[in-house]
Amino acid sequence: MNRTTLSLIAGAAALAAVTGFAALDAPGAAGADPAGAAARLPVERTTLVCPAPSGSDIAETSYTSFTPVTQGAAGDGKGQLQAAAEESGTDDGKSDSKDDDGDGGKSESKSGGKKKAAEAALQPKAPGTPATGDTDGADAPALIGTAEGKFAPGWTVQQTSEVAAGAGRGLLGVNCTAPDTEFWFPGASTAASRADYVHLTNPDDSAAVVDIELYGKDGAVKSEVGEGITVAPRSSEPVLLSTLADAAQDDLTVHVSVRSGRVGAAVQALDNKLGGDWLAASADPAGSVVLPGIPKDATDVRLIAFTPADADTDLKVKLASPSGLITPAGHETVHLKGGTTTAVDLGDVTRGEAGSLVLTQSAQSVPVVAALQVIRGKSGKQETAFIPAAGPLAARATAADNSAEGATLSLTAPTATAQVKVTASAGSEGGTAVSKTYTIKAGTTQDIAPPVPAGLKGTYALTVERISGGPVYGARTLTATEEGVPGVTVQTLPDDRGTVSVPHTDEDVSVLQKP
Repeated sequence: MNRTTLSLIAGAAALAAVTGFAALDAPGAAGADPAGAAARLPVERTTLVCPAPSGSDIAETSYTSFTPVTQGAAGDGKGQLQAAAEESGTDDGKSDSKDDDGDGGKSESKSGGKKKAAEAALQPKAPGTPATGDTDGADAPALIGTAEGKFAPGWTVQQTSEVAAGAGRGLLGVNCTAPDTEFWFPGASTAASRADYVHLTNPDDSAAVVDIELYGKDGAVKSEVGEGITVAPRSSEPVLLSTLADAAQDDLTVHVSVRSGRVGAAVQALDNKLGGDWLAASADPAGSVVLPGIPKDATDVRLIAFTPADADTDLKVKLASPSGLITPAGHETVHLKGGTTTAVDLGDVTRGEAGSLVLTQSAQSVPVVAALQVIRGKSGKQETAFIPAAGPLAARATAADNSAEGATLSLTAPTATAQVKVTASAGSEGGTAVSKTYTIKAGTTQDIAPPVPAGLKGTYALTVERISGGPVYGARTLTATEEGVPGVTVQTLPDDRGTVSVPHTDEDVSVLQKP
């Protein structure tokens, strides 16, 4: 490799460390870097977006912000979550933003309408300590957040809503997501009992243009309504999925692709009888997928899978139980037709034990996305949660908004035994962090009653670090019972990408670092 090429790679690596938007290794890689091949540096900027929490007047929503302590992180920094801009006086959704990246500046639309000045909804505390905030009612806006310096590596924000009655009642939770250009959501629906919205949030100072495609049991749903949707700068747009299809379908896969710009995306699924929850994006299409953390008291589990490939495939279905991988009786394989969505009722698949679903292919391997719809409770008092296919926890992941009761951490190691360290942070209002190490045997799922900080006051965060062994997948379940209805929400734990790989080099890249 000549000197010019080496210099360009080193420069790109330093820029990745500054922005936090890029890495030079494959996302979610489970193995460690070869000795001497690369160093890892903390990211220095992270952007997250939270969808508007609820359309219910009686919704109560809490936010929890947390940054884990990261070795080598900057000594200072700043961060905050702000309400997405509210526009007036414009019909085309286009505007010229004057905000200086979240400092509360005003902006003006082309038609002369004003946006409200942005105000901080929540500011993070020092790494290792959660910060909390709350809101209520149907007018709570989407939030856009940026963390820099010491607050950036592994920054996590949890949004949790409690809705006591009405369509979608129950416990609704979602991790605020990083903006991207493509998302897959198997598990959506336009059935008569459902009202599903895909929320698109644009964190940037220029408009984003988005396409939404739907795929049902017979393939692509023909519609031009979902093409070229403009999401104005620093704003959020909810799109009712039933407006994109002529006929109702029970099971759909939603594909969100961005023509220009980037957005955060999440689907809010609201059912008249089965409550509601957020459906987060599935991991990127892959030949094998893992759906971790099925609640052991789930009364019904439904698998929804989709392949964007033209070819058909057969998925082998395995349940990673506490004792090892087993094949669910009557559900040994699932046949997927290319370009179509397939749904299978698995019933009480876990039979009262911890479990994660592992889908593999034996013959040809085509890319697959998948999700589980999980029902908790019995007829008349049921609640819904969703578990999308998750990426592996390569190094570290965090679940925020835990209390002394009602939280379960589920970890699975589908291919090889792994060792992890779980750290319960200090509480948002007091307490001392505590850590514990666990061994997850190959092919098993373990439900862990998480460690609780000593002297806990308020809520706390759980940070999981993979120490050794094979790939680990995880999820955190929150439960709460309201008027006899067993509320539930599940968030998977993909790697937080708090660091980036930087190749070792003799080149001096310090000039590219932030002053």
